[in-house]
Amino acid sequence: MTALWTSEEAQGATLGIPGRAFEVTGLSIDTRTLRPGDLFVALKGENRDGHDFVKAAFEAKAGAALVSRDMPDLPPHAALLTVANTQRGLEDLAVAARARSSAKIVAVTGSAGKTTTKELLRVALGALGTTHCSAASYNNHWGVPLSLAGLPRDAVYGVFEVGMNHFGELRNLVSFVRPHVALVTTIAPAHLEFFGNQESIADAKSEIFEGIVPGGAALVPSDSPYGERLKARAHQAHVSRILKFGEKAGSDARLVSYEETANGSHVKADILGTPVDFRIGAPGKHIAQNAVGALLAVAMVDGDVLNAAAALRDFAALKGRGARFTTGGVDVIDESYNANPASMTASLAMLANAKGRRIAVLGDMLEMGQGGVAHHAALATPIEAAKAELVFLNGTQMKALWDALPPARRGAWAQTSAELAPQVMAALRPGDTVLVKGSLGSRMAVIIDALKARGG
Repeated sequence: MTALWTSEEAQGATLGIPGRAFEVTGLSIDTRTLRPGDLFVALKGENRDGHDFVKAAFEAKAGAALVSRDMPDLPPHAALLTVANTQRGLEDLAVAARARSSAKIVAVTGSAGKTTTKELLRVALGALGTTHCSAASYNNHWGVPLSLAGLPRDAVYGVFEVGMNHFGELRNLVSFVRPHVALVTTIAPAHLEFFGNQESIADAKSEIFEGIVPGGAALVPSDSPYGERLKARAHQAHVSRILKFGEKAGSDARLVSYEETANGSHVKADILGTPVDFRIGAPGKHIAQNAVGALLAVAMVDGDVLNAAAALRDFAALKGRGARFTTGGVDVIDESYNANPASMTASLAMLANAKGRRIAVLGDMLEMGQGGVAHHAALATPIEAAKAELVFLNGTQMKALWDALPPARRGAWAQTSAELAPQVMAALRPGDTVLVKGSLGSRMAVIIDALKARGG
């Protein structure tokens, strides 16, 4: 396997002090997922210090470790690169990886759909050439540089998810990524606790445009009420190419039609004047809309749009983000990873197309600020549109939705998902379809685990 970093290259990038010579083939910050030959980066977090796990990393056959202090009692073969600060060292590796790469780079942000769009791009661009993507939702101050530092030498394309919950975060992260294309999926009331209003969220997301390389492109959602604001921010950042995607007439990439099928969805689109007829291996109109944006990004890096679109037949919804499974005769839509009003509405729209009884199990949407109660109560409208027969809710703010629902739709409300789970299980019967969704802090995975155990 080709070396990702040699000790000489890593030293030059970080100005670190080398010990034994090494070659590494990957990077890791977690000994539980470390692969033999990885460079273990000993990051110091709020609750844990990676230096406490360096010995375990070498026991797991790490190729080397990036550290910021002396490490006693290590095996004789241990290769260390010592830097002043391991977070800065990781960022230095990220900057060097980007500088040496000839890959076309796409960066993705947005209030919802970031990870799904990143994965759509992984599949689409992967059909055209070697593609490197952020793992999981590695979109924060350590996730972005970790993903970027792992960019292989031979990558043709790189796709990086970039997130934030405060002003300035995206500006810093995109300065490492320096994308050729930056795509904003949507603007929605997420992180309102920190921003106060959606205009501020749009402004914070638009920081991604500041890192676009000269001649690059900004892609904005035409259907969003904040699309024009994003466009204006891209102009302000001196982006030379600004394009729109969505259903709205005049979009550079337009969703023409969407049809849900037994195995996903059938989509017709127009990408820069070219008709594109393709299938996606996952249902959901919101996924189709993001796929149109992804194909516009493919076009902006001079990729073959038709072949990229054909590859999306193999796309599968992600765990916690629309993945489906059947347990004990009950169909489950697993949207347990995160939630805001926009993604809740999109998920409930998927439930509307389900067969059998439609049951929604929803947890609190967190970081919603002072308007949180109103945003939760407003979910009564998309629940009505989805014709959900029963609704189960957990969390303090979901009490507002409980009060807004007609009695006939009320399944149960509880403070926690653990308290709610037995009541959901008791109500189910074969043929039901269950949507499970809530913010990560609402612990909706507890409901998913209970459903899987019920099937077993």
